[in-house]
Amino acid sequence: MKILISNDDGVYAPGLAALAKALAEVGEILVVAPDRNRSGASNSLTLDRPLEAFRHESGFIGINGTPTDCVHLGCSGIFGFKPDMVVSGINAGPNLGDDVIYSGTVAAAMEGRHMRYPAIAISSGEFHPDHYESTAKVARDLVENIHQLNVAPRTVLNVNVPDCAYDEYAGAHVTRLGHRSSADMPTAVEDPRGKVRYWVAGAGSAADAGPGTDFFALHNAYVSITPLHVDMTEYSGMDNVADWLESSF
Repeated sequence: MKILISNDDGVYAPGLAALAKALAEVGEILVVAPDRNRSGASNSLTLDRPLEAFRHESGFIGINGTPTDCVHLGCSGIFGFKPDMVVSGINAGPNLGDDVIYSGTVAAAMEGRHMRYPAIAISSGEFHPDHYESTAKVARDLVENIHQLNVAPRTVLNVNVPDCAYDEYAGAHVTRLGHRSSADMPTAVEDPRGKVRYWVAGAGSAADAGPGTDFFALHNAYVSITPLHVDMTEYSGMDNVADWLESSF
């Protein structure tokens, strides 16, 4: 099996190295990742300039672009490698609920699925993990058995793993996305030269985090596996919009 690996924390991230080491045990790997941290890049592509690549001493390829750029290039065959699947991670910190809208980790996996490869996004439950190796082993287990998975085309698995030893997981649950409350307001800060700069606030707290959600599973030491898809159509609202159009135009 040929596995393309990427992330959004950047080519130097320890989670990327741990994931590559584990997946190299079960397949041939190519690592193509951003040259710096691109957390929150979502599905953005770089269209206003050409991209550059460099080969890191680890053998990883760094790209001065987004996670989506990296997977797009990696899947194209431009590096002499055509993958059988795409794995993104290990992210330092969870991607739960509404996080998936912004996450470069999830976006990298989405791009893999968009290019018609099975794809997994995997994240640690902590922002400063102590157990990357355990999380990488979960990724390896999933990759080894991905051929047995029967899901709809273009489904991505969003996996969040408790930061603990491998034998301390409570198990694994298939979950739905929960929801967060609205993020805090941005903060304005004046620098020593009088120029005002702005910090975007972090994610809101969990608001929909009951049983069955990814929040609940992770909080209770379960590996959370959420199938995602890219069809954002709100089917339940189509009839209401049709009625509104009929009465308004």
